[in-house]
Amino acid sequence: MMHSRQQSRSQQFWIASSATLLLASLWLALPHPVLAALGLLPIIIVSGLRTPFLLCLAFIAFSFFRLHEVFPALYPLRIPQLLAIGTLGSLLVNLFLGRIDMFWCRELSVFTAFFLLVVIGVLLATNRSAAMGTLTGTYIKIAVMVFAISWLLQRPDQFRNVLLTMIVCGIAVGLVALYNKSNGLELVEGTRVTIGRSIGSMLGDPNDLSLVLLFPASFAMAILLTPGFGKLWKLLGLVGFITVVCAIIATQSRGGLLGICAVCGIYAWRRIENKALLITAGGAALMVLFVLAGVSDRASGGAHEEGIDESAMGRIYAWQAAMGMALHHPFTGVGLNNFISNYFDYSPHWDGKNHAVHSTWFGVMAETGVLGFGIFVAMILLIARISLRCTQRFAPDQLQRTYEPALYASAQAVQAGLAGFCVSGTFLTMGFTWPIYILLALAIALSRTSVSHSVSQIEN
Repeated sequence: MMHSRQQSRSQQFWIASSATLLLASLWLALPHPVLAALGLLPIIIVSGLRTPFLLCLAFIAFSFFRLHEVFPALYPLRIPQLLAIGTLGSLLVNLFLGRIDMFWCRELSVFTAFFLLVVIGVLLATNRSAAMGTLTGTYIKIAVMVFAISWLLQRPDQFRNVLLTMIVCGIAVGLVALYNKSNGLELVEGTRVTIGRSIGSMLGDPNDLSLVLLFPASFAMAILLTPGFGKLWKLLGLVGFITVVCAIIATQSRGGLLGICAVCGIYAWRRIENKALLITAGGAALMVLFVLAGVSDRASGGAHEEGIDESAMGRIYAWQAAMGMALHHPFTGVGLNNFISNYFDYSPHWDGKNHAVHSTWFGVMAETGVLGFGIFVAMILLIARISLRCTQRFAPDQLQRTYEPALYASAQAVQAGLAGFCVSGTFLTMGFTWPIYILLALAIALSRTSVSHSVSQIEN
């Protein structure tokens, strides 16, 4: 039985490889993006059926880190679309065959309630086309991935793959950002680095770029400070963290700099006993980062603007508008991606143009109402609770018979990543983007794994 199963897998692999080589040969004769994309299909189908989690992880890497926009040569291949189709098909097939161990928990219930509230808000939005575009284009994919990661992520080696993927992608994006900075490419306001601004990439906004770079920082630091990883892993963590921090400094994003301090502060808080010294050192480190980033030289929000600078006042006006939207629509908000289109009606100050909210908290409050904001905060608290519990449970202990570095590192990364999200979220709009939902899915998977991990320890 086992021999026949292995033979079947071997046949699937060779068939997929042969099809890929055939299409690659055709592409050499007639180079066309469609043939290149078709060449990936056999491998995607086989890997999706055999290892759906890796396909899911690849989709997240391309969707969140926008690798096809970081490296424009990949753009014509339509890799995110192929991975989206492959991931969805793989999930449906594996669910039908019973290969995925589905479960339900309180965290998924809270997320589902928030998602349904977002959908209702989209249907009632004043600019329904903008809301529906964001829902179908991005948010519904995020929602599917929450369930996919929660159900598929079960083993320590899979958590190790998550750590590796996040760090490697962070290094790739960070190196491109630093290359652009050193060569004066894709700069905003003359000094702030971006990626793909000329092609309309999401990373063309320095604040959004710092948001993407901030996420792998917690994973890199987790690898660096977790015992049990080899020298190559430690080196990868060190290179990843330094690269990401340097790239965030190049964006001159105040929210990104605060997020880096929050991530480092979580790791330092667990390891430094003198908390007064830690707080003092943290404040000094933040000032050094601001000086290194050259925030005072920014065209907006720099030292040349007296009193409360224009950038800060723009945020205050936007936050006041968000409060007005939430109070006027307490149960549904104005709708997903509808803040800007409603800004004129609710802002106490009009300077001739609409402004972004530049705050996760006020953005969620405006677009989902007071009710949605409450559910969103509950989701944050649940992630914090799970990460704290799992960090304590997976920590190395003399009484433990088994210790999995990947689980402990992942728990720390979720905790530090959540801290970075909460702090930087005050100045960055992250309520409906990937980071918090990846953290939620990782937290659910960690909670599920911790139960089986505890059972295995008892049995041993």
